[in-house]
Amino acid sequence: MRKLLKILGKLILGILVTLLLVFTIIYFKYSEPLPTGIKGAEADAMATKMLTALNYDAYKKTRYLSWTFRDHKYVWDKDQYKATVSWSDIEVNLNLKTPNTSTVMVDGKTVSKDDTKYYTEKALSYFNNDSFWLVAPYKVFDEGVTRSIATNEAGEKGLLITYSAGGTTPGDSYLWFLDENGRPKGYQMWVDIIPIGGLYASWDNWQTTKSGILLSSVHTLLILDIDVKNIKTWND
Repeated sequence: MRKLLKILGKLILGILVTLLLVFTIIYFKYSEPLPTGIKGAEADAMATKMLTALNYDAYKKTRYLSWTFRDHKYVWDKDQYKATVSWSDIEVNLNLKTPNTSTVMVDGKTVSKDDTKYYTEKALSYFNNDSFWLVAPYKVFDEGVTRSIATNEAGEKGLLITYSAGGTTPGDSYLWFLDENGRPKGYQMWVDIIPIGGLYASWDNWQTTKSGILLSSVHTLLILDIDVKNIKTWND
């Protein structure tokens, strides 16, 4: 038993050292400081160009969006500020304006008040993150958002969006890069949950949905593909 524990200890130590080495390599290869942006008309014009390319007018009129992100399933009633969030055997009828009025079912049964609070907070966190990977480009004129023009260390100019309020992690920043038609190609991220600043995530495989809006279903981050599946949008 003692010999087995030593072997397991060495194996775990080896894995930890390898992970630390990989993180260090990625950090020094990709990490860069948040650039300083210049606010003004150029930034607003670039944001407007992006929204025009994605048919923002149709987005404003779109009431329902549904999608799957990892094992989380969503049906979002955008007009009523409500969403059904489900995973495993849990279903949360989430009120986005007043989360404390949300209801929760686990395996088809109503749960206690404490469990309702726990699952509601989890569902809201899931929704904030997972909906961002779906509709982030449409949020550039949201309340609490600042827009500026910034250049990264590679000399690429983009639209720097910073969220000073809202969501789960206010203060996060994203430097968007657009193609010649104004459609997003991807962004660099400076976010609270990722210790490496400036990682790039692509926005690919754009789909024109039933309600007329464009949504990206594939994001590549380093070597990982982040898929948004079963995307649907519709109106009343």
